[in-house]
Amino acid sequence: MTITAPAPTTTTGPADPERGHVRAAGIFYLVTFAASIPALLLIGPVLNDPNYILGAGQDTRVLWGCLLDFVNALAGIGSAVALFPVMKRYKESLALGFVTSRTLEAAVIMIGVVSLVAVVTLRQDLAGAPGTDSAALATVGQALVEVRDWTFLFGPGTMPAISAILLGTLMYRSRRVPRFIPVMGLVGAPLLLTANVLTVLGHNTQLSAWSAVATLPVALWELSIGVYMTFKGLRPVELNR
Repeated sequence: MTITAPAPTTTTGPADPERGHVRAAGIFYLVTFAASIPALLLIGPVLNDPNYILGAGQDTRVLWGCLLDFVNALAGIGSAVALFPVMKRYKESLALGFVTSRTLEAAVIMIGVVSLVAVVTLRQDLAGAPGTDSAALATVGQALVEVRDWTFLFGPGTMPAISAILLGTLMYRSRRVPRFIPVMGLVGAPLLLTANVLTVLGHNTQLSAWSAVATLPVALWELSIGVYMTFKGLRPVELNR
């Protein structure tokens, strides 16, 4: 009589319910980089040419840049919404504040997008048309570009510092990521806020060396947290007790 040993059963641990949220948040963070940097390059002509609205224009290029900024705004909201179910267990008020800050940043970005789309539309409809007051049209175009410049300062220039304080605090307390990652955001946030306050008061410019230095830690924080969450997720809760 031959006795066949029962086949060993393979058990797998329960799937991590957080992993999908965390990976999505990380991807959204990386999308903001992939969209915002090319967008800034593509909209360069309308930002740098004071007579863009009167000339031939590179409308397709500018509109692609506006579309990428729109994607950037949506990805910013997505990163916060995806993380909210995970981070609210540590401090719900901070997690909700993080969602709010990213949503406000997206709204301000969209104001800038609409202002540049308006420049393109006015150029197509009025530039060179009979009876158009070129000087007045140029003034309107410059005013819309200035609106976009200020939205850049208050939106993607300032709100990431607020988000870094909120999410950085949550990540530092929970120890779900290596602590040097949130430290970058928590150290960089006051620097960025200071640089932007000085810009508003007329003692600094958005393109100054000081602004670039102040922006770097927060940018590295956002890139690091995006890469970490996308490829590694968050540290298990039991490792942080």
